[in-house]
Amino acid sequence: DPLKLEQILEDWDESRTLIFADEAKAGEESDGEPAAALSKIKAPAAILIGPEGGFTEQEREILRAKPYCVPISLGPRILRADTAVAATLALWQAVSGDW
Repeated sequence: DPLKLEQILEDWDESRTLIFADEAKAGEESDGEPAAALSKIKAPAAILIGPEGGFTEQEREILRAKPYCVPISLGPRILRADTAVAATLALWQAVSGDW
């Protein structure tokens, strides 16, 4: 069963970065983001992909307020959840040199 966002964040080890695919950033102008954001991650990290239909605005605000959360855009298109997982992992591996 899927976990509620509140449950994930309540149990989260704050020394671990949480990369979340923020579809609200889709199509925004950026300065090399998401590669720039991902290249700064040095600690252990995990990827959080939202449900089909995306995160609610309230969920995005909660995530952005957490110092260990790094929002990234996966480009101008909204991806299916399973595609977003593969895209985020491939991008993270390429940026970190783990290719």
